Amino acid sequence: MSWNNIIGQKQQIRVLQKALETERFAHAYLFTGPEGSGKESVAFEIASLLNCHNAANDLRKGACASCPDCMQIQSFMHPNVEYIFPVESALLDAGESAKKENKRFTDAKERYEALLEQKKQNPYLSPAMERSMGILTEQIISLQHKAMFMPNEGSKKIFIISQAERLHPSAANKLLKLLEEPPPHVLFILVSSRPEALLPTIRSRCQSVRFSRVTAQDLRLWLQENRPEIKEPELSFIVSFSRGNLRLAWEFINSRDSNSAETATIVLRNQALDYLRQVLTPSRFHEAIISCEQNAKNLSRGDLTLFLASLLLFFQDANHRRINPDFQELNNPDISDAIDRFAKNFPNPDFFRISTITEEAIRAIERNASPLLVMAAFTAEIKGLLLRKA
Repeated sequence: MSWNNIIGQKQQIRVLQKALETERFAHAYLFTGPEGSGKESVAFEIASLLNCHNAANDLRKGACASCPDCMQIQSFMHPNVEYIFPVESALLDAGESAKKENKRFTDAKERYEALLEQKKQNPYLSPAMERSMGILTEQIISLQHKAMFMPNEGSKKIFIISQAERLHPSAANKLLKLLEEPPPHVLFILVSSRPEALLPTIRSRCQSVRFSRVTAQDLRLWLQENRPEIKEPELSFIVSFSRGNLRLAWEFINSRDSNSAETATIVLRNQALDYLRQVLTPSRFHEAIISCEQNAKNLSRGDLTLFLASLLLFFQDANHRRINPDFQELNNPDISDAIDRFAKNFPNPDFFRISTITEEAIRAIERNASPLLVMAAFTAEIKGLLLRKA
């Protein structure tokens, strides 16, 4: 990655570049902002820049992304860069090797490595092990020990702490001691979407950089320049649904089938609209129930999220056209006729409540709720909201 591959955040990048060029970089930063805004990708770009030998003469260009140091950082293998995120306590059990070979440790290690692989595939993912109680004291004690040693050839040791708001209280206190008396060769970058949950004393010892949600224009421009094979209507769909969340956008981009005449994203959207027709046709509601069960069983959580998101974007389009029949900035411009028919035939849906329950269903699926229960509850409620009379 280089600065040119950071999507949006121009002002934030200028501030950080200036600090690097003038050698006024703080010893600790707190990167805050919405989920998926690219905070961690900027943190890793700084880590790469401070260790990349090819970037020494041009800090504004960024790291080369191809030298051994950059490759090691991308693989989470560089001795100067430590990445901390919420893990399970089983992974941190100290003891002899025989103990560490037990099933509990082995299983936790496999889940940990699987998360790192996901992070390699999606730089905008903030990983956390499902059974984790947060960032644990043992992780910060390990960090304290590593901070005592000088960096290996590079100028700094960089500790990137993801989801810093999930620091266990005792871990937070130990980190605070490090921040109060930081070794000169260590750079801390704390990343958080909920900085208010951090200790005020930790926040006060970090220089804060606030990241904004990536604009639709910035994301569209980046996709057009870097992924020209993505065409309309899929391009508009990715931009619209991600709503500035680069994690979601990246998942869509990398799950597409480039050999398909009709991409998986559009196939799922059309499948969602067929389900909606079943819900709204009195004689076919039983089909909607069957479809609901089949989707819950056969679709992955990611696909179910996309399925519901397709409905959400369709409802947004219908509401826009209901208010202003000439509205042009549709999420689904290729099916504008279907949107107009819906707006005409169903003039009084409770769009606020519809949007609310759809977003709640998406969040429930992402948080590992039962897909069948979520989809059944959604199907039961959505019909009445769509067919509401004036």
